[in-house]
Amino acid sequence: MGYLENIPSLAYFSPEILLVVFAAAVIILDLLIKNRESQKTAYLALVGLGCTLVAIIITNSFSDANETKNLFFGMIRLDGFAVFFKILLLLATAATILFSLRSEELDAKLKGEYYALLLAVTFGMFLMASSTNLLMIFISLETVSLTSYILAGFLTHSPRSSEAAFKYITYGAVASGTMLFGLSLIFGMVGSGDLATIGQQLPIVLANGNVTALGVLIAITFILAGIGYKIASVPFHMWSPDVYEGAPIPITAFLSVASKAAGFALFLRFFHSGFGKPEVVQSIDLGLLLAIVSALTMTIGNLAALPQQNVKRLLAYSSIAHGGYLLMGAVLLTNGDAAIVNKGIGAIIFYLIVYFFMNLGAFYVVVLMANEAGTEMIEGYRGLSSRAPLVAGAMAIFLFSLTGIPFLAGFFGKWVLFTAVLEGKLYWLAFVGLINSVISLYYYARIAKAMYFEAAEDTDRLSFSKGTFALLSVFVVPTIFIGLLNIFYSLSENIKLQ
Repeated sequence: MGYLENIPSLAYFSPEILLVVFAAAVIILDLLIKNRESQKTAYLALVGLGCTLVAIIITNSFSDANETKNLFFGMIRLDGFAVFFKILLLLATAATILFSLRSEELDAKLKGEYYALLLAVTFGMFLMASSTNLLMIFISLETVSLTSYILAGFLTHSPRSSEAAFKYITYGAVASGTMLFGLSLIFGMVGSGDLATIGQQLPIVLANGNVTALGVLIAITFILAGIGYKIASVPFHMWSPDVYEGAPIPITAFLSVASKAAGFALFLRFFHSGFGKPEVVQSIDLGLLLAIVSALTMTIGNLAALPQQNVKRLLAYSSIAHGGYLLMGAVLLTNGDAAIVNKGIGAIIFYLIVYFFMNLGAFYVVVLMANEAGTEMIEGYRGLSSRAPLVAGAMAIFLFSLTGIPFLAGFFGKWVLFTAVLEGKLYWLAFVGLINSVISLYYYARIAKAMYFEAAEDTDRLSFSKGTFALLSVFVVPTIFIGLLNIFYSLSENIKLQ
């Protein structure tokens, strides 16, 4: 598996280049448009995403599906794993732009830079999914972080949004600095920033006594601070509720899905390639550490969601809990059996597909309710079943799917995750996950109860366009039928991480 030099790598790097080109084009177009209410910048951004998708398909067709390309002397890897996450991130960004077109809280005069920033953050997430060098990992993480800070505080007229951005920056700076220190420790131990080299050399230096298992564990803990902050795992989750509540609703949806997916892509590649050797895993007991983090993340996320009255904040804690479920699959990376490891990776990928539809769908309903009812509180959903029955039905489907009620998408996602964990003989962790799923039913059901069993003060029907229902159906249909489509699970099983 050789390394491609810089010039030959550019052809395979064309999707990322297109994102940068279209981000610049969006800014230029915004400067030229005289009508500040125009949505042309949004449509140009969507065209950019479409062209990027075509470029991904074309570059991936240059070689065999199982062939891996190491670009720019091994800084970036192009494989099926990276391609999957790039497509998922593109779809999440496209959904965010469509949500933004329908959101009334965004200032139309500032939307040019807004869409350019969305393309820029997607570029950074592409790098997160494919980076195989410590330096590139840190650069990609910072690219995503810096643009996310701006997007979170994009509602400049809202003190709540400014507070969200400030807290996001504060937590992010601490997490980034801590992670950088951990990366420097690993580099000092093995003398290389390449993940493949780290994976080969770390067992050797441990066996020779050049470094101690405690030293490696400390370095990994510091690195987990940076990656854990991106996936909002305990104890690096404190930023999430305030940022989710204060950010524009489309950005909250984007962070809950795209940022989490990119974080897990980086997590899986980093720990599988750099620390996946049995000698390393067994010497530092990494599996137990990740299992404890997983259990705490899902438990704290669900318990903190119970008293919430703001739907955005409730979904923020829900997102933390789902990060804990996904970490159950990540624990299996420490299993010595390659088949179990692949099952864990496949379970995470499948769950991310499921989570994409049901969580974005829920946030789309939040956007619609903020526009029509002017509220983000649960009490604003009272009587929604009579005021907008189709929207209420869709929201109920998303909420019960997030819970894991049979036979919706969330049920199949959790079934795959729990089955993989049981095969890895982590029975206690599966039990904790099951208990947390039951707990989550309470706060999801509170919203459903408000929609169907509580009377609204305002009984006027809410009107939505046909385009609104068409976009809503894009999320509702897969949430209902994804369990019947084995193609998604087959896809997740066939994506290998090298």
